[in-house]
Amino acid sequence: MKAADIMTTQVVTANDESRIADVANLLLQNHISAVPVVDGSGKLVGIVSEGDLVRRAEIGTQSRHSWWLEMFSSPEALAREYIKEHGQRARDIMTKNVVTVGPDASLDVIANLLESHRIKRVPVVENDKLVGIVSRSNLVRALAAGAKDLLATGNPDDANIRERVLSGLKSEPWCPFMLNVVVHKGQVDLWGIVKNEDEKRAARIAAEVTPGVVAVQDKLVISPPSYV
Repeated sequence: MKAADIMTTQVVTANDESRIADVANLLLQNHISAVPVVDGSGKLVGIVSEGDLVRRAEIGTQSRHSWWLEMFSSPEALAREYIKEHGQRARDIMTKNVVTVGPDASLDVIANLLESHRIKRVPVVENDKLVGIVSRSNLVRALAAGAKDLLATGNPDDANIRERVLSGLKSEPWCPFMLNVVVHKGQVDLWGIVKNEDEKRAARIAAEVTPGVVAVQDKLVISPPSYV
């Protein structure tokens, strides 16, 4: 299997001009720990995580160095620290050297990147544009779907089924939020967030009537009213 087979394609993003408070609200409202940052053309330019928001002047958590420690710190390092703690836009605090993969990256490569860089998710980029994101939970879902034996070779039929299910659901106004689909031997696992039981049933039926689908495991979650 590849990144394209398991990635979440409905990615919550921030603009590089987004204000820090707006970025914080994005994390809270969507129950995520990091958000990719894109520019006006949709190009991935960085990522902001919860860790980037811990040391902030607004809440009095900015760094306070003793005079002797500052003597051993370079002016450049202190300037970068000041920007991180006082900057007002996503571009000021984001991590710019983002670890990314392409849609064809194997799950083994992704797992190694997450482990070696000690990160929780990796954006999927194609032609400099953000097309998805793979998190630890995406890998766990693939494992839960019984995809272990497909890691080396993949399954073209399952890939086609996944694409048809995703395409069908995304065309509907009630498409689940943060939708993800994992397919193994024709069995579809649906993940995402819906507003009510009707949307949950509609999504399951849409998957069931997709050609090639033999069974559907509904793992959709009904959210509180303020979530979606």
